[in-house]
Amino acid sequence: MSQRIRRWFEESAETKLKFVAEHADRIQKLADLLAETFRKGGKVLLFGNGGSATDASHLAAEFVGRYRRERAPLAALALSSDQAKLTCIANDYGYDEVFARQVQALGRKGDVAVGISTSGNSPNVLKGLQAARTLGLVTVAWTGGTGGKLAGLADHVFIVPSTVVARIQETHLTLGHVLCELVDEALLGKE
Repeated sequence: MSQRIRRWFEESAETKLKFVAEHADRIQKLADLLAETFRKGGKVLLFGNGGSATDASHLAAEFVGRYRRERAPLAALALSSDQAKLTCIANDYGYDEVFARQVQALGRKGDVAVGISTSGNSPNVLKGLQAARTLGLVTVAWTGGTGGKLAGLADHVFIVPSTVVARIQETHLTLGHVLCELVDEALLGKE
């Protein structure tokens, strides 16, 4: 039993190491972009379904609250967190529109939209990023496997080299925490 458990941890670590080997420079560029967006008074809109919705909420909370260091709150919104908006839009326009309508209402040129989908093919995440592009937001995709359709819609694409949903989500969570570290360093200086 303990060998199986160890293997799962090793798979998670191996996936993250493959991911960072391919994306380290892009992660730094995204962190710089986010820090500049916050400095200029812009905001970050994050969205996804299921576990990706909680990743969006988690990262928004780290920015609005704090990560590890005291700082002013940063403008970040998880579009999957408001039950009234989600159910209203899903009921009146269809579930595919739940993120696009919110991006249209809240997004402004200079903001950043982060669409998260482990498959890269979630229709509502695709429509959310399409709406963001139309409005002139900087678009970011977090996905896995081959990247799906999402990979072709974003200015900044981060594809986890795995088709295992758990490994993709674990890597997305680590990516979020690393971005928090880098944004705090950019805004506050190194500890």
